[in-house]
This record gives sequence, structure tokens and C-alpha cells, in this order.
Amino acid sequence: MFISPLGDSAVVIEFAKRGLDEAHSLVQAAYGRIGTLPSAFRKAVVPGYTTLTVYYDPLCIDYDVLRDRLRSLLCDVVPVFADVTEAVDIPVCYGGDYGPDIELVAAFAGIPETEVIRLHTEATYTVYMIGFAPGFPYLGGLDQRIAIPRRSTPRVSIPAGSVGIAGAQTGVYPNESPGGWQVIGRTPIRLFDARMDFPSLLKPGDKVHFRPISEAEFERLARQTKGVGKG
Repeated sequence: MFISPLGDSAVVIEFAKRGLDEAHSLVQAAYGRIGTLPSAFRKAVVPGYTTLTVYYDPLCIDYDVLRDRLRSLLCDVVPVFADVTEAVDIPVCYGGDYGPDIELVAAFAGIPETEVIRLHTEATYTVYMIGFAPGFPYLGGLDQRIAIPRRSTPRVSIPAGSVGIAGAQTGVYPNESPGGWQVIGRTPIRLFDARMDFPSLLKPGDKVHFRPISEAEFERLARQTKGVGKG
């Protein structure tokens, strides 16, 4: 564990020299412990793949004091692994207008589009972090056969709910936005709603499973859940 300053009001805790899954599990365990600190020690705590960033008020606490407190708090932290049976189910309509890049992914992998869908839906993914846009999950666990690089030129607008691939990661665009990921499908489920007490459907450490659905089911679920719609 390495602790270092980030500017004059944040501390970065890094779990290095270990596998990604172990490092991320340590991030989750540390995140839980840091939540027990007094609010003066933590204005915000932001988990990443292998790091935690703790923001604090330098007028209330000195960096050295916070660093020592964190070292003491986390000296015996151990990995915490989520129960795979608790995976969040996300229905996805693949291909066609919903997934314009699935043909490109299939050509990249040298397999039929149906096999791309099978590989993408058979895996159980881990939410490593939320970033880029509110509620956007970076998911690890993608089959390497379909780990296609991101687009050389990003799209100006990608519809909300679009499911994409970028290298070894897959993710979901919670809202319409620019983006460079290869889009293979779309979910009718809303991943982020600022009006809710907990606006993001997913959080770091969650497990995710994608389930293929038809266009008709997509529209039915969009109406039923007030999701993102075809748009």
C-alpha cells in the first residue's frame, strides 16, 4: 500500500504489485473502512481500479495526520470478494440499430455475430469503477477474443443505454454522450437517474451479467421501467 498527496486537499492510496482482482478487492475493503472516519477526514472518497482517492479539508486536518491515520486504519485490510450470485442482470438487445459495431467486432474476432453475443453474455463482470460520465460502469471480465480496441474516431453522440467494448473492458453509456467504444447493443434499463437517492444503478465492486433480449422485449421493458427507449 502506497499513500501519496494529490494536490493540497487529496490523498491517493494505491494497492500495487498484485493482480487486478486482488488490488480491486482491497480497494473495496479499504473503501468500507474509510467510511468510518470522521467527516473532517474525508470530504469524498473515490474508488478506482487499484486506487482510492480521499479528499479532505486542509483547513481542518493536516496531510501528515491524515496519512498516518489511514496507514493505521488500513494496515491489516484484507481482500473482500463479492458473491457472484448477487450479479445485477442487465437485458441487452444486440446488433442492428442497437449495436452498429457488432459486425466489426465479429470480423475482428473471426467469429459469427451470434458468437460475439454468446461470449459477451456468458461472462460475469466486475464493476471496477464508475467514471467518464455519471453512472458509467467500467466492467472487467470480458472474453479476450472480443477485446477490440476503441474506435479511432469517437462518435459525437451515442444513445443512452448503449453497451460497448473498448479493449479488455465493456461498459454501458448511462446517458446520451460522445464516445469511442465499439457499440454492440443497448439496454432499456436506466443506469443513472439524478432524481433518485442513489442515482447510479451500479457501484464499484458490483457483479454484472448481460442477458440477450429481442427488440420487442426491449420496447416492452423500456415502457415498463421508464427506461431509455429506442430513441
